[in-house]
Amino acid sequence: MADYDALSKTIASLTEGETDTVALMATIACELHHADDRFDWTGFYRVTEPGLLKIGPYQGGHGCLVIPFERGVCGAAARTGEVQLVPDVGAFPGHIACASSTRSEIVLPVRNAAGEVIAVLDIDSDQPDAFTEDDAAALQAILAATFAR
Repeated sequence: MADYDALSKTIASLTEGETDTVALMATIACELHHADDRFDWTGFYRVTEPGLLKIGPYQGGHGCLVIPFERGVCGAAARTGEVQLVPDVGAFPGHIACASSTRSEIVLPVRNAAGEVIAVLDIDSDQPDAFTEDDAAALQAILAATFAR
């Protein structure tokens, strides 16, 4: 399991003073991906126009390039502004299988200082039921500290 306290400090140190969202996303994706064996794909989908997500910085195999807000787990997080904790992607209506190895997923909205959803953080696992509310809380804190400052 990820040591979120250490991760939070490392990410804060690496991103101090940085304001470019793509640079911030790249750093977070890298740090998170290598911090936990459960994390099979770790990355961001950016809101590039109303109702549309496009691939951002990520670690792992290829991701989907474009995801409309109406589709999949990432779209649900962007559309509702709420964390999506999915223990079994096969049971999620409209799940988009970007990778056949994905068994469970957590997707968190990324908000800027004005509270607008600017992206989602998507973490996929090849293990079923890999993520918990504790993961959600720790990841939300890292995202808020990085993007909503």
